[in-house]
Amino acid sequence: MGDLLLVRHGETEWSLSGQHTSWTDLPLTEHGEEQAKSLAPLLTGRTYALALASPLSRALRTAELAGIPGVVPDPDLHEWDYGGYEGITTAEIHRSRPDWDLWTDGVPPGPEGHPGESPEAIGARADRVLARLAPALAGGDVVLVAHAHFLRVLTARRLGLPPADGRLFQLATGTVSRLSTEHDRPVITEWNVRP
Repeated sequence: MGDLLLVRHGETEWSLSGQHTSWTDLPLTEHGEEQAKSLAPLLTGRTYALALASPLSRALRTAELAGIPGVVPDPDLHEWDYGGYEGITTAEIHRSRPDWDLWTDGVPPGPEGHPGESPEAIGARADRVLARLAPALAGGDVVLVAHAHFLRVLTARRLGLPPADGRLFQLATGTVSRLSTEHDRPVITEWNVRP
């Protein structure tokens, strides 16, 4: 059984400011590009049974700069659709909804094509990804380059936890995390690793 490597894309202007960023396709900042390049020693020189990335430029550029070969864009690795909260910080949301919590409340609908997603919807998407990865993991390592909230939910689901338990796994920009197995059970072996 291979390892599942999770790469969060490098910094963007909105990840730096704390703005919710799902479909807005922001480029990496200069620092974000440096973060992505710095991941190469952790990711190159390995053979991957499968390498997937979110189709958004911040994830694809991170994969490119980190030197991950053969990356295929996968729309299921897209970030949580934040609906009406796209581009808004949690602090701004709390001004009108002081008790709001993404992990339990989800988000309101946004503009056409962006209805927002509930934790359960993200969990179902993560489950689809994990089911598709299973054959590849049987033959070797798999790497995913994507976004914080989606990867946190995917981690929760891989560990057999409910989607909302993704809140337990803070994930910084420009990092690599590794999920493996111990006694045939999924475990976290590394988290938020930087060179």
